[in-house]
Amino acid sequence: MQEGKGNVSRRVFIKSTAAAGAAAAALPLLGSQKESTANATEPAARAAPARPLPSIQLGAHRVSRLVAGANPISGYSYQGAHATNCMKEYFTQQRKVEFLQRCARAGITTHQFSNYQKSEYLRIARDRGVKMSFFGLHTDVATIGDAIKSVQPIALVHHGGVTDRLFAQGKHQQVHDFVKAVHDGGIMAGVSAHNPDCIKRIADEGWDVDFFMTCFYFLTRENVPGAMEKVPPVCTLDMTHYTFFKDDPAVMTEVVRQVKQPCFGFKILAAGRACLDERRVREAFKNAFASIKPIDGVIVGMFPRYFDEINFNVEAARRYGQVVRS
Repeated sequence: MQEGKGNVSRRVFIKSTAAAGAAAAALPLLGSQKESTANATEPAARAAPARPLPSIQLGAHRVSRLVAGANPISGYSYQGAHATNCMKEYFTQQRKVEFLQRCARAGITTHQFSNYQKSEYLRIARDRGVKMSFFGLHTDVATIGDAIKSVQPIALVHHGGVTDRLFAQGKHQQVHDFVKAVHDGGIMAGVSAHNPDCIKRIADEGWDVDFFMTCFYFLTRENVPGAMEKVPPVCTLDMTHYTFFKDDPAVMTEVVRQVKQPCFGFKILAAGRACLDERRVREAFKNAFASIKPIDGVIVGMFPRYFDEINFNVEAARRYGQVVRS
């Protein structure tokens, strides 16, 4: 794919947001393309459904190995205020719904949402015929019933950052209680974590967990006593106050391959840091699928304002996510 006036690549956007000064100058210019970009994507939203993506079994549900993530649609960029504000400005309620429509037509069957109290777009999408499964992050045991009633998800997952903190504080029983409460609500229960030791401990203790969300980067390391001492002092993927150590994916995926439950790897693109060009994105997908089990999937956030990330990621998942059966 080539860059043109109406097709700004991920690399252009990432470079424009890497430095505050550059972003401040670039974003107004990029924003002027909003209408032409939106109009250009409308035919894709109305196109015939694509052929199915590689899929896995999640309880009683068959889900695509590529799951549409929540961070961009919720305005979480991990690349600083300029990129965050750009996502929030772009993802109006209407565009959130259109995003799910496009994902469904491209073959993505599942979306991971972030906050059930801000999930009106899910109901609207369902009302408009979007047939996708939803699972989302949650922590409050007292509102599990309300979340299930409001969104009708196939599962609720304990939020990864909170999981890491509670385990570090010796309060892991609160996470276990959450899992039990979700099961009592009649749906599947998952646990998300950035710290691979949390996943390993849950598996070793035999918790009744249906699946895991496993971050490829240990972003909460600074909150765990002694954890920073176990990694090299230099990181090649640092952009904001989040630290992305290049060896983290190998550590997490080693744990992923050991647990029996399905796992969904997230931040496989290092929150955009592996998106400087299309080759690196393909490599990230290839390495991710090669490092996880055949029953696992990946969760990827997408921001299609300047580049058709939905179909690009779908093609990468279709190419590298096929399960080779012997």
